[in-house]
Amino acid sequence: MRLGGSIFTEHLTPERWVATLRASGYSAAYCPVGAEADRATIEAYAQAASDADIAIAEVGAWSNPMSADPAEAQAAMEKCQTQLALADEIGARCCVNISGSRGQPWDGPHPDNLTSETFAMVVEITRAIIDAVKPRRTFYTLEPMPWMFPDTANSYLALLKAVDRDAFGAHIDMVNVINSPHAYFGNSDLIGEWFAKLGPHIRSCHAKDTLLSTKLTTHLDEVRPGRGNLDYRRLLRELDKLDRDTPLMIEHLSKEEDFRLSAEYIRGVASEIGLRFI
Repeated sequence: MRLGGSIFTEHLTPERWVATLRASGYSAAYCPVGAEADRATIEAYAQAASDADIAIAEVGAWSNPMSADPAEAQAAMEKCQTQLALADEIGARCCVNISGSRGQPWDGPHPDNLTSETFAMVVEITRAIIDAVKPRRTFYTLEPMPWMFPDTANSYLALLKAVDRDAFGAHIDMVNVINSPHAYFGNSDLIGEWFAKLGPHIRSCHAKDTLLSTKLTTHLDEVRPGRGNLDYRRLLRELDKLDRDTPLMIEHLSKEEDFRLSAEYIRGVASEIGLRFI
């Protein structure tokens, strides 16, 4: 398994990118270029990653192809296809998006998000994205969310079966699916369920943490790894059973110091249970 996160040094060359990742102790990275990069630049970063044994974990395609606004939905579809093509060209393990919302905000809850009609729409949209690109070495994935598909391990399995495309994989973010006190206190078993059911399909994972407050009714805050209740021992043990290149990517932090502290915590847990990152 590999650990990665955002880097804050502006990198002008693939060599400087690699040096910064190594200085942070990362063996996985977010995609370092955008789709506007020319082929030579993309190939240079892909080669640098290969030479340095760094896995490019994921290319983000954050947008809402479910939008009720036809122009927004079309732009999102085009973005997903463009980003999936970039992931394939640079050799990233996956391109990741959320399925999208039927309302606003684009990543928020809506009464129609978890209906059978929307499930069918997610299947159709996902197929269209994959079929337009026909990736050869990467996967399109959907990050799970508490209020849109996939929201459970079983709904992810149902999507994998319904989409029926070899290039459709799984992305894991356990904090996003901890949405009740039962899930919060029982998150070790929840982690076990997700990895048992989706293990062979998992392409990348996000690392963060969750903290339940006493504020009514139920209030869960996303916090940095080590400051919440997520069972990182169970998470790392499950990750270690997968493909050795499976990345765990620290996210949603604004300060370099928070990334450093998160990585330090995660490596410490791994060491305590006799595991290590590549």
